[in-house]
Amino acid sequence: MTTKVYHTPALLMPCMEGLQIKPSGTYVDVTFGGGGHSREILNRLGEEGHLYSFDQDLDAIQNAFEDSRFTFVRSNFRFLSNFLKYYGVEKVDGILADLGVSFHHFDEADRGFSFRFDGALDMRMNQRAELTAADVLNTYPEQQLADIFYQYGELSSARRIASAVVKRRSAQSFSQISDLVEVAEPLLGKDKQKKDMARLFQAVRIEVNHEMEALKEMLTQSLDALAVGGRLVVLTYHSLEDRLVKNFMKAGRFDGKVEQDFYGNRLSPFKLVNNKVIVASDEEVAENPRSRSAKLRIAEKLG
Repeated sequence: MTTKVYHTPALLMPCMEGLQIKPSGTYVDVTFGGGGHSREILNRLGEEGHLYSFDQDLDAIQNAFEDSRFTFVRSNFRFLSNFLKYYGVEKVDGILADLGVSFHHFDEADRGFSFRFDGALDMRMNQRAELTAADVLNTYPEQQLADIFYQYGELSSARRIASAVVKRRSAQSFSQISDLVEVAEPLLGKDKQKKDMARLFQAVRIEVNHEMEALKEMLTQSLDALAVGGRLVVLTYHSLEDRLVKNFMKAGRFDGKVEQDFYGNRLSPFKLVNNKVIVASDEEVAENPRSRSAKLRIAEKLG
């Protein structure tokens, strides 16, 4: 009997090297998931070190550790500052964010994240949240749906899919994964149908979980949370996330425009540790195919 793997962390060792873990330091893993990155951070911490790990998904609690140096926070990482204040933490030495969806979510049919199975159109990371994928498809205006499919899924057929969704729901509401697949399939190019379907599901998931807004809030809060010399280590999996993270690390703002002082000196709050994005090796991709799309960026907080 094989045990289901909750999640295999991508680029594990490059992430640890990027954090430059000090045994007595304080660190935050804002995306706990299966606990792979957190476990490795704890392995490198001494008795005086501490790790705070965030995850909004109830399922992730089962992976939490019994360790006096570890605190599990069941919350979205957009509340990073609130919880650090709650625990009396003034500054941290490193923040790690792995923005990928856990294998567990894709492999559980009833969570609705994958078109490989049929099940309820849910897609909520936080099962206490109200908005589901079915709600988005059944209630959003056509133009808003088209914008979501285009911006978050980068789909050229966004308008046609939105129109088909609205037409279908006037006759019958969306409730199952197969409902969306059935509507979208004829509108996706046959040569890249699987890839485009994944992008469509990605777009709906991002909207359901307000992922882009949450990411912006977490990154903005990381500026105050990090001590001088602290590291921000972020793994992204699609171009929208990566663009946001790249711009923020470069300039401390999301448009990527670096401000300068009177003398022309750069005023970015970060120093880039890796100018070139880090990707998985061929060996890692062979062992963990889902690491293929992972991009790692690392920045250090300046004084």
